[in-house]
Amino acid sequence: MSEPLKDKVAIVTGAAGTMGLAAVKVLLEDGCKVALVDVNEKRTAELATALGPRALPFAFDISDAAAVQAGHAAIERALGPVDILLNNAGVLSNNKAEATSPAEWRHVLGANLDGAFYLAQCVVPAMKAQRFGRIINTCSLAAKTGGLTAGTAYSVSKGAMTSLTFSLARELAPFGVTANGISPAYVKTPMITEQLDEEQRQKLLRDIPVGRFCEPEEFAHVVRFLASPLAGFITGEIVDLNGGLLMD
Repeated sequence: MSEPLKDKVAIVTGAAGTMGLAAVKVLLEDGCKVALVDVNEKRTAELATALGPRALPFAFDISDAAAVQAGHAAIERALGPVDILLNNAGVLSNNKAEATSPAEWRHVLGANLDGAFYLAQCVVPAMKAQRFGRIINTCSLAAKTGGLTAGTAYSVSKGAMTSLTFSLARELAPFGVTANGISPAYVKTPMITEQLDEEQRQKLLRDIPVGRFCEPEEFAHVVRFLASPLAGFITGEIVDLNGGLLMD
């Protein structure tokens, strides 16, 4: 089996979740050593054990800058300099502006945006020095629509993730480092199966031209492509993954 990313070091945040785990598996298949980052320490450790010796668990809060610095240092000690960063961790909020409390606003922005920025800060120096790097951010259709079902804090956080992607892409292109985003809509995760009711799910299925929700493996396939050596001429791109729900 071909391993186009043999011995590359990857960080995947939200690794214990449905999308994160799907991405971890394809990166392992492509030869990476993968740091599974999640706040769920027990599940992350169990997953890493099941996935084999090239998967190592790291539990820390990515919204805490000091925790990110310490966590990144531990990853480098265990695996070496990071080549690929998938900023995938995130939380959903369905509350619109008037119903969003200051605490909810900070929590969502911290989990969905701050952590991605803190981790990018940590990995960029080594990526620039080795003149290779892949930063992949999980964005969202909500950034373009204002949130069809998602709330204000979530939509704003994902819009900011898109802008962060553009900023990193512009800054890092001369160093062989790319930054791209994936903008999924309605992947089969607990955000769909648990946080939306059946009426909301059926309405969405009627609105999505392909007539189904996105499979986690389809998201992982885009991660695999953007991480590959052959994607080096793509940067500052947001790949829509929405089944035709929005075409632009």
